[in-house]
Amino acid sequence: MTVGEIAGLIAAIAFVFLVGMCAIPLFKLGKVLDELSTAVRDVGANTTPILTELKDTVSVTNAEIAKIGDVTAEVEKVTADVAKVSAHASTVVENTATLSKVVTAAVGRPLVGVASSAHALRTAISAKRERDK
Repeated sequence: MTVGEIAGLIAAIAFVFLVGMCAIPLFKLGKVLDELSTAVRDVGANTTPILTELKDTVSVTNAEIAKIGDVTAEVEKVTADVAKVSAHASTVVENTATLSKVVTAAVGRPLVGVASSAHALRTAISAKRERDK
């Protein structure tokens, strides 16, 4: 064997060793890609039921939100009615206060005058009877 043949043989062995060393990471990368493809398949299979449930939940939620909108509209109507009743009650209170003033002016003051006159008359009669005795 010549020196060139020995050098070629060493180069061939080194090349085979280099290819072997590169094959190991490639083999491991192939396993990782297989696992990744399995994981993606599982995620896809498990996502479909979750999305279906989410769609149903969103539909139910939208229906409940529509009901809340109806309730809110009814509450607004009741609030408007309460405001009207409150305004009417305020008017009744004002009218009652005015009526009370009118009754006091028309009946109360003359009644007090009559009562004070009756008291004065009674006191005067009592005093006269006392003197006569």
